[in-house]
Amino acid sequence: MENYKYIIVDQPDRYINRITLNRPEKRNALSNPLRGELMNALEKADRNDEIRVTIIRGAGTCFSAGDDLGSDLRKDRPWFTSPDAEDGWPRHVTEGWFKMWDMAKPIIAQVHGYCLAGGTELASACDLVYVADDAQIGYPAVRSMTAPDLQFPVWVMGMRAAMQFMLTGAAMSGKKAAQVGFANESFPPEILEQKVLEMARSVANIPTDLQSLNKRSVYLAMEVMGIRTAIRAGHYIHTLGSYTKTCRDFFTQVVTEGLNKALSDRDGKWGDYGAAKKS
Repeated sequence: MENYKYIIVDQPDRYINRITLNRPEKRNALSNPLRGELMNALEKADRNDEIRVTIIRGAGTCFSAGDDLGSDLRKDRPWFTSPDAEDGWPRHVTEGWFKMWDMAKPIIAQVHGYCLAGGTELASACDLVYVADDAQIGYPAVRSMTAPDLQFPVWVMGMRAAMQFMLTGAAMSGKKAAQVGFANESFPPEILEQKVLEMARSVANIPTDLQSLNKRSVYLAMEVMGIRTAIRAGHYIHTLGSYTKTCRDFFTQVVTEGLNKALSDRDGKWGDYGAAKKS
């Protein structure tokens, strides 16, 4: 088994592969090296005849707090094959998530604690999503930076819930996430892992030759309705956001006062996320 630095891979049961994001000290922030390891492990599982389903979860207190803004996200981009144009970042990210949709074998997100920004994109790229009742799922980047790289909200939550999600950047609980369609189901935190393993066993009962067609049938229907075209069109909205005065001012504060101060000031208006601990 390959020795990874930022993820842990194990097989908790027959046919079941499990990937644990393993940067708990950074709330499993998605750096490019972590993304690269994650995609490598997923591709290996997709080619392994002894695996029929993969679970993705986070170590420590949360699933993932989003992209690692403290790292240089311009370097070492995995799966990036086209020129680094102005919309290069969202194209790079979403092509990775699309790749997960295109894999033959189902992928399940097991979400607890914070699931924010890039973390919500990772969960949305999974085929099934199960969350803890008290999970906190949000996209606070819309408050200070720009719209999502993977503009999933309207596709998984519908227009009204997506609009509230986008216009406030506020987090919703795991229970609410299941109600609006972001997640399949929510469970009490203490039984989340048990329930995810039960679902993984159920999914793994179907051989991959048939299961891959079952998965593809759902995504083909979504593609006929325009999901990939709409998300790719959203790359330009994301890129435009990075040129707004609000975004420029935010990153100026990050440089001069530090990321934690910038985030605390941003979220202090709502008293949530990191600001909630200080109030």
